[in-house]
Amino acid sequence: MKFTLSTFMLLGCVLAPAIAKEPVPLIFDTDIGNDVDDVLALAMIHSLETRGECELLAVTITKDHEQCAPFVDAVNTFYGRGDVAIGVCRSGVTPGKSKFNVLAAEKQGDRDRYPHDLRSGKDAPEAVPVLRKALASQKDGSVVIAQVGFSTNLADLLKSEADDISPLNGLQLVKQKVRLLSVMAGAFAPINGKDHYEYNIIKDIPAAQALAKSWPTQIVFSGFEIGLAAAYPAVSIDRDYEYVPHHPIKEAYYLYNPPPHNRPTWDLTSVLYAIYPDAGYFDVSDAGNVTVLDNGLTKFAKADGGQHHYLIMSEKQQPRVVEALVQLSSQPPETLHTLQAEQAR
Repeated sequence: MKFTLSTFMLLGCVLAPAIAKEPVPLIFDTDIGNDVDDVLALAMIHSLETRGECELLAVTITKDHEQCAPFVDAVNTFYGRGDVAIGVCRSGVTPGKSKFNVLAAEKQGDRDRYPHDLRSGKDAPEAVPVLRKALASQKDGSVVIAQVGFSTNLADLLKSEADDISPLNGLQLVKQKVRLLSVMAGAFAPINGKDHYEYNIIKDIPAAQALAKSWPTQIVFSGFEIGLAAAYPAVSIDRDYEYVPHHPIKEAYYLYNPPPHNRPTWDLTSVLYAIYPDAGYFDVSDAGNVTVLDNGLTKFAKADGGQHHYLIMSEKQQPRVVEALVQLSSQPPETLHTLQAEQAR
C-alpha cells in the first residue's frame, strides 16, 4: 500500500478523539542524541500538531553537544515548523557526540541535506528562559510538558527567579501554568526479575530527586517497562518513510542501530499519554509519590492525594499503542509536496 498524506489523515480518525478540542500547548524536553526514540517522539509531535491535537511551544535539550540543537531545528524545518523555539543546557551530563545528530551537518551537493537556520547549540538560548517564556505566554493550567530525557532543565526551571519574562519564580510559574508533566523515567516493575536503574534517572540523580520532590503539579511516569514492551517495528522504518528520498527519521534510526531491530518506544509513550491521557491507550496507577533514591532507584508509594502516577499497559492495549506510535511517527509532513520538489533538485 502506498501511503500518502491523505491516507495518514484518514487513519487519524482512528486515533483522534471524536470531540474536537483545543490543541494542547506542549513543551518537549529531550536528551536527543542519546537514543533514537527521541527523534521518533519529535516526529510524533509534528504529526499531532498537523492533526490539530497540540501546539509545540518549544523544544528544550538536556544533552550538551553543539549538534543537538541544529539537528532539532533540521527536523522541525523538515516538518514545516522551523520557527519553534529551541533552548539548550550548558552543563549537560552527556556532552559526547551522537551517532545521528551529525545529520545536521550533512550536505546534498552544496546545500544542507536537511535545511535549518540554527548552526550550533552555542548560538541557541539557554533552556530556562525558553521554558519561562513558553509558560508565561499560555493560559493558566493549560500547558503539558513531555520530558523524555534527564530532569536537568526542569529542575533548573524550578530554581529560577522572577525576571523580565514573568514576576513569578520558577516554582510559582509551573504551578500556575502547567497542567501535566508526562515523564519517561524510572521503572515501576522488575526487569528480568531485578530492580532497574533507569538511564534518564541515573545520569542526573540530583535533578531527578528535585523534580520528584518539588514539582507542584501532576506527574505521570512512563517507566522503562512500558516502552520496552511496545517496540517500534523495524519494518515500518523500511516501509513507511519512503515518500521522500532523504528522511531524517529513517536516517537517524539507521545511524543509531540499523534494522532489523525493533527499538523500544520509551519516549514515544510519554508523548502519546501527554496528548491522549483519556483515550484508553494506558491505565494509570493509584495516586502516590515517587521517590528517587541516592543510587538512582525509583520507588513508588501509594498515597491519597499524591501527585504522582505511573503508566500501566495491558497485553490487550499493547498492539493499539504500537499502531498509534507507528502511524503518528511516520505520517508525512504537511509540506510533503514542497519537500519532494526540493529533494528532486
